[in-house]
Amino acid sequence: MRNLVERELTSAGPRRTGEAVSGRRSVTVNLAESPLTWLHSRGHLTDRQFDAGERLRTDYERAQLPPSVTMRWDPVRVDNGSCGHGLTESERQIAAKDRFDGAMAEAGPGLCDILWRVACAGEGLPAAEKALAWPVRSGKLVLSLALDRVAQFYRIA
Repeated sequence: MRNLVERELTSAGPRRTGEAVSGRRSVTVNLAESPLTWLHSRGHLTDRQFDAGERLRTDYERAQLPPSVTMRWDPVRVDNGSCGHGLTESERQIAAKDRFDGAMAEAGPGLCDILWRVACAGEGLPAAEKALAWPVRSGKLVLSLALDRVAQFYRIA
């Protein structure tokens, strides 16, 4: 066996964490990759399921449902009296929240737990299974069923 050096992935890139260790391998992990992207790139999710999960996550973020740490300092747009035909920011947020709630209701009470944890909160399957006290490797099947229902809700062919 070769002597390999353990590495830790940091925001600046991988860095060595110690001396060479015989018989151990290290892996570089992309921390920005979502669990859905990881599952899709390895063939565990179909294109339809992946698109449904990404659409759900987009609605979750557009509805501004993730917890916020601090006050929002976004600039406020002032209407000059012109009659615009588009939705306001608040109306888009409410519409996204309605779509998110509808998709989660379509998934159902038994499936929406793993769906929210993996697609919206960005937890990996092992962490989600452990948090829900599920058997190992059961989350992938349940997640795929939930994503099929969400794809049906969003009318993804």
